[in-house]
Amino acid sequence: MADLTFISSGEVDEEEALDAYSRAVVAIAERLSPSVANLRVSRRVRGGRVATGGGSGVVITPDGFMLTSAHVVAATDGKVEASFVDGREVVAEVVGADPLSDLAVLRSETADLAPAVLGDAEQLRVGQLVVAIGNPNGFAGSVTAGVVSALGRSLPVRSRTAGRIVENVIQTDAALNPGNSGGALADGRGRVVGINTAVAGVGLGLAVPINATTRNIVGALMREGRFRRAYLGIAGGSRPLPPKLARELGRDECVEVVEVVEGSPAALAGLRPEDLIVELDTTPVEGVDDLQRLMAGELIGATVTATVVREGRTQSVELVPVELEV
Repeated sequence: MADLTFISSGEVDEEEALDAYSRAVVAIAERLSPSVANLRVSRRVRGGRVATGGGSGVVITPDGFMLTSAHVVAATDGKVEASFVDGREVVAEVVGADPLSDLAVLRSETADLAPAVLGDAEQLRVGQLVVAIGNPNGFAGSVTAGVVSALGRSLPVRSRTAGRIVENVIQTDAALNPGNSGGALADGRGRVVGINTAVAGVGLGLAVPINATTRNIVGALMREGRFRRAYLGIAGGSRPLPPKLARELGRDECVEVVEVVEGSPAALAGLRPEDLIVELDTTPVEGVDDLQRLMAGELIGATVTATVVREGRTQSVELVPVELEV
């Protein structure tokens, strides 16, 4: 029988003992943890009592702007206490929140915070390493790692007066728990590619992606405290185009109008259920996310032309979107 050789801990360098996966997670945690805040939130509840809750936030500029989830700061008095892994505690003010993307921006007067680097979720691939950093159940600076389990998920969200679907949500198996909301989901280079938003089940976490659409929302919240959306007044769903039309247009899908809200811009323009929307102002519409992305604030009050297919015939319909009340 061969002799066993025991190696004392002093004979192996700590760095050598870490495999590539561990080194990557350690590097991401060391880089990003100083940028992630533990948020303590107070809100009024029925009877005049004050309830406290928690969440996470991510510093995105050196002069104190932070990104979190809108539901974390909902119904607050506008003030949030933020603490960091170095022991600092600061007070932050809610600058703006957008419930329909579940994003909110805070601002602290502290000018020397460590900002995270924002990445691009459009570059993610299923199976890629991601690391979640936040404050689950109040345990500050907690780090979990996993992979991108799926891309393109949908997350239903609501405000007081409107509902919407957040498209292209990131699904991960990195462990998320209450308190992780508003924290960072980072790629292997330590760039924030998502804001953790929901725990959908064991091993099933969801994050709002950082991409061109959400960057526009964050920028508007920083500048104006709100994000304006145009509103047509339809409920719709993606559906395949009829084969002949698909060949003519060179694409496979469109948006079918399922319901038209009475008195809405769509109703006034004459849109009907079963109409197929294929373009809006010459921009192809292949899915509900395309239509939502096109409903930018600049369209409010402007005349836009929708190309629709009704009973097999293509026609143009002019609409004047109004502002979506949230």
